[in-house]
Amino acid sequence: MTALILLAAGRGSRFGGAKLGADLAGKPLARHAADRLAAMAFTRHIAVCSTATPELPGFERLLLDPVDAPLSRSIAMGIAALDHEDAALIALADMPLVTIEHFQRLLEHFDGDRVGTRVGNVTMVPAMFGARRFAALKALDGDRGAGALLRDASAVTLDPALALDVDTPDDLAALQGL
Repeated sequence: MTALILLAAGRGSRFGGAKLGADLAGKPLARHAADRLAAMAFTRHIAVCSTATPELPGFERLLLDPVDAPLSRSIAMGIAALDHEDAALIALADMPLVTIEHFQRLLEHFDGDRVGTRVGNVTMVPAMFGARRFAALKALDGDRGAGALLRDASAVTLDPALALDVDTPDDLAALQGL
């Protein structure tokens, strides 16, 4: 039983705020990842949100105060909300180009422990973690996310062009031209 945790609570400080609601091709930025993932068969679809996160149909919303929204806190909150799931796929709402095929490849390559996304020489989220990693995920601290837990994990390669993480208005403008 695998749950999906979509991290959608970031402050967007480098963007100037409210980035997940910014328009990309006629809909809020966060909806691009959410719409793809909502169509996939997970036991639960959880979104860790702030008050600025747009509506994400098909997702349970966990509200995280933006003041307390470092990436590690979002991950911990999502994992803590799980019930009987034995695995979780963690994805980012500000990565709108990651394909369903990539998420399916993560599911296929999951070994029961963890599998991440490799972009260049870095293994990162989107990633899947088994239940034996849940305690470590809940104990994460700061704004570094789960990177340390993925250093020696197996990984599925993602084309760097699809790995764009929208952090600034220039990142969004670059996507508008695609």
